[in-house]
Amino acid sequence: MNAAQHEVLSDLPAPVLNRTQNRPAYTRMKLLRFLPLLALAIAGQAAAPKTNVLFIAVDDMNCDLACYGHPIVKSPNIDKLAARGVRFDRTYCQFPLCSPSRSSIMTGLRPDQTRVFDLQYHFRQGLPDVVTLPQTFMGNGYYAARIGKIYHYGNPGDIGTSGLDDPASWNEFYNPAGRDHTVLEPEFINFTPQRGLGSAMGHLADKTGRDEEHTDGKVATQAIELLEKHQKEPFFLAVGFYKPHTPYIAPQKYFDLYPLEKIEVPKMPAGYEQTVPAPALYSTRPWPNFGVTHEQARLSKRAYYAAISFVDAQIGRVVDALDRLGLAQNTVIIFWSDHGYSLGTHGLWMKQNCFEDATRVPMIIAGPGIKGGVVSPRIVEFVDVYPTLADLAGLTAPKNLAGVSLRPLLNNPNAPWDRPAFTQVERGGFPGHTVRTPRWRYTEWDDGKQGAELYDEEKDPGEMKNLAGDPQYVATMTELKALVKKNWPVHITGGKAETSKKEKKADKKRKAKA
Repeated sequence: MNAAQHEVLSDLPAPVLNRTQNRPAYTRMKLLRFLPLLALAIAGQAAAPKTNVLFIAVDDMNCDLACYGHPIVKSPNIDKLAARGVRFDRTYCQFPLCSPSRSSIMTGLRPDQTRVFDLQYHFRQGLPDVVTLPQTFMGNGYYAARIGKIYHYGNPGDIGTSGLDDPASWNEFYNPAGRDHTVLEPEFINFTPQRGLGSAMGHLADKTGRDEEHTDGKVATQAIELLEKHQKEPFFLAVGFYKPHTPYIAPQKYFDLYPLEKIEVPKMPAGYEQTVPAPALYSTRPWPNFGVTHEQARLSKRAYYAAISFVDAQIGRVVDALDRLGLAQNTVIIFWSDHGYSLGTHGLWMKQNCFEDATRVPMIIAGPGIKGGVVSPRIVEFVDVYPTLADLAGLTAPKNLAGVSLRPLLNNPNAPWDRPAFTQVERGGFPGHTVRTPRWRYTEWDDGKQGAELYDEEKDPGEMKNLAGDPQYVATMTELKALVKKNWPVHITGGKAETSKKEKKADKKRKAKA
């Protein structure tokens, strides 16, 4: 027996070693012939690279993308990503608002578990020991970094800061700020001056700035630098873009892609608001479209599409760098938006409603072993992302996660799947709960005490005909109400953000003067 064989043999578990030593000489010689192969296998296994994750997030992007069938939106880089992976056609967020949605995807828990219902409360207040998605990777020897917006940041107010970040989730983090925030915001044409820039209707085309000078251009540049620096180690790189979130500011060339005559905003039929429960339309006040004119709504929508094309170009820069560095063959890429976005449908704009536009999100997963250019029609949720990425990387995820791995759908996008999607909103003291199945959407407000909605998604994909009061759908309503009750058996109140020392001191001064 040579030294190498002896070393491998000594590494075998004791029972195996004992059995080997007790065998007849000729049997031991047969085994020893295979030891060099065993040594190579062990060495190969030790050297096998870990699966990286490129985690690409965008802010407030709906499914108005070319790869999702939109007739005019230009999204060539997201389309190319869809061509190399699985595009999920029916992905739903758990709460169509930034912080609740992002907290849910990053913890793998539903909003009732995180108790994040607003933009102030941090999930660590109630769940100090929760293991986030990047923490699972960090615990397995990965380098984890964040560039830009992954957890909640007031957009645009918190650009350049860490916002409501979770420092425990990262080895490093970066907070770029570009000319869209530092120079151009005062020039934004705001059609809703009573609203802050983070929820304003308006537009601004940058006639002189380059992509790389804007915040999202800087996010892409930093991501490329980190890919180059950490290419030889396993990484979980979270790249968080800020667009197309309002204020809709982008370089002029992206506005030029969208002639205004091609931009349409639906007009609501007379009396439409009487056909749905009042809370269904509360997210846009004044209704419709925050009171802007039809022309102003069209200009805003055009700017939103320009922002989509701008951020699409930055995503392309990052993915191209991954390919250039030869990392694609061992990297899972996931692209997602924190929630959908209404652009005048139902007279609503932006988020915090329970219709398809706001709850449905784009999501694409590509990587080694994943067939490209296919579409899964199955209904999936954001809580499925955490267990999926852990599964693809061969890691053990926490056992308390609310979702399941999507690996079966990555292997066969049409595999049997019977999981519905659950989304919720808050209406100042009572919830709105909605469930989406392959055919139906059912929504109830305050357990139905303030109304309900039922939509046949096959016959009415625009969700314009509320069937909740139709007697012929009683059985369907009963079935869907049971799903809602099972998912939300009791009412959970959202967490209340802790008051900082600075805020407490200011409050004490106010009370002293009162």
